[in-house]
Amino acid sequence: MAQHFLLSAKARKLSLIKLAQISEDEAVSVFASLRWSDNDGEPVCPACGNMGKCYARTSRRQWKCAECNHTFSVTSGTIFANHKLPLKTYLIAIALFTNAVKSLSALQLSRDLDCQYKTAWVLSHKIRESLLNNRDESELDGVCEMDGVYVGHYIRPKNNIENRIDRRKVNNPNKRVVISLRKRGEDGAGAIATRTFVLKSENGRDVSAIASKFVKRGSTIHTDEANAYDDLHAHYDMYRVNHQIEYRSLDGACNNQSESYNARFRRMQYGQCHRIGTLYLSNYANEIAYREDTRRLDNMSIFKDITLKCAVSTISNEFCGYWQGNKRIAERLGA
Repeated sequence: MAQHFLLSAKARKLSLIKLAQISEDEAVSVFASLRWSDNDGEPVCPACGNMGKCYARTSRRQWKCAECNHTFSVTSGTIFANHKLPLKTYLIAIALFTNAVKSLSALQLSRDLDCQYKTAWVLSHKIRESLLNNRDESELDGVCEMDGVYVGHYIRPKNNIENRIDRRKVNNPNKRVVISLRKRGEDGAGAIATRTFVLKSENGRDVSAIASKFVKRGSTIHTDEANAYDDLHAHYDMYRVNHQIEYRSLDGACNNQSESYNARFRRMQYGQCHRIGTLYLSNYANEIAYREDTRRLDNMSIFKDITLKCAVSTISNEFCGYWQGNKRIAERLGA
């Protein structure tokens, strides 16, 4: 029997030990090579876009544009702009985030980086935001699957059984459902593309809006027997499976790839993050989608991809000055 890819040496191309041994100048070079890859790692002025002559200010690890005289660093205009920690620390944080199979808690990151919890929390969410803002939102075709996983509906039962209530009938305002839309690969390769959406309930109107925007008409969709997917029969070739009877129907209907997403999401919730608020639920949901889609890549490729997404992401309006009161005011819902 062939060795699983994740157990092979091909999956391990990023060494945290080697990354911790590089200097700050080398860390700047690594970030520059990814941010300005179209210019062979040479600096590009973020103010005027000048790709030509920029004077280096080596004592401050900055450059000055010869066209507009703007002074900038390798992180200027990015999600790491005005950073307080060394850039090498941010690369180590991305490496830790990359190697965490079921996400990474802010408490663990703060211990690994020896920084405050608040710093680690904002840093991890900046990475998640870069993944969300740069995710692929192209239309899916072929064979797709849809399913939902509920979050935030748990109510702690009372100590005495006489005081307990039927928690299924309680209208919890924090209850949300994460809808996963996954495209199957060919020849049983599993899912190759994932889109996630946060809804207040698994309803037909929102599900139809998601499908019409992200699934090509005439494609095949596999779902369970929930009523929210009934309207999809009008535009898609539908296969439904009744999970009360079977995991896979006799005609081949199953949504096991979406169930796989749900399982990894639950492991993140119970094993790492524990408490996920509704305000940033979309960030967590998309993170697991990214981890599912990159599960067959080596960790160096994932590290470079996450670093590149951080490099091309602009200054965050939600996490820049978060602990001073600049917070997201509304959650991201729907398509």
